[in-house]
Amino acid sequence: MSVILGYEIHKTYGKVQALRDLSFAIEENTITGLIGRNGAGKTTLLKMIAGYLKPTQGKLRVFAQSPFDNLDVTGKIVFVDETMTFPDSFNLKDILKEVAVFYPHWNSQIAQGLLEYFRLNPRQRHSHLSKGSKSIFNAILGIAARCPLTLMDEPTTGMDSAVRKDFYRAVLKDYLEHPRTMILSSHLLGELEDILEDILLLDQGSLLMHKPTLDMKQYALGFRGSAEVLQDNLLNRLNEEAILHREEFAKGSLSLVVKTEALPEDIENIRSRDVEIFPVALDDLCNYLTAPGKGGIDDVYKRD
Repeated sequence: MSVILGYEIHKTYGKVQALRDLSFAIEENTITGLIGRNGAGKTTLLKMIAGYLKPTQGKLRVFAQSPFDNLDVTGKIVFVDETMTFPDSFNLKDILKEVAVFYPHWNSQIAQGLLEYFRLNPRQRHSHLSKGSKSIFNAILGIAARCPLTLMDEPTTGMDSAVRKDFYRAVLKDYLEHPRTMILSSHLLGELEDILEDILLLDQGSLLMHKPTLDMKQYALGFRGSAEVLQDNLLNRLNEEAILHREEFAKGSLSLVVKTEALPEDIENIRSRDVEIFPVALDDLCNYLTAPGKGGIDDVYKRD
């Protein structure tokens, strides 16, 4: 069952088009990574799903209803982002106690356990926390709420590497114990990919790709080695659309990222000709797919 359905969604702010012609479906009880560069429209989309914003054009349905200004829908959603604020008269312990009444599936034991694990002082005020500590506390709230739809916008902002790993582990363990639909927006796809079932990739407000994580991992292959060998045995046999990235990393050497579906069947034959064939990391793949040029920053210096 689809928890979220979007059909030809557009969102504009004056003359700025934040989202354009966006159609997608998010299935029940899945963890989806919402990925894209700054300004791709990730936060705008999450705010529309959460009911904060209304599409300028198109249809958005969450639990089969329009989420905008709909208490029945928003009552099933928790939206975690860095703008979350709480009364300054409440300390962290007070906040966890008070928010419990708003979430039918709230787990106070998990909330308290995570608060202690991450060594947050329950008597401290939310507004007095560091950026990283605020992100940790907000994430604890999102996890413990156990809402049917959990939205997290850049939830690890300010967290150090060790804390981020613990956060991902907590998300996965709680999801397995209490399945629900989760969407996590992040720039750190390399860290996040192991808990994601699907990836929704945005580029300048448009849907570039929406695939299972496993399919994304198999989407492209990398080649590194002799430019002459790669030119004769690979480039001459491909059209330009099959090449996602091209980089000259040394004199006479070339690095390529190519769509797997476009590769010839005998491609393994070039492995013995001073060419390395390697898998492409997901975060690198998404960067290549959304880059303005196939040579990356190297394209700028070629103009000099």
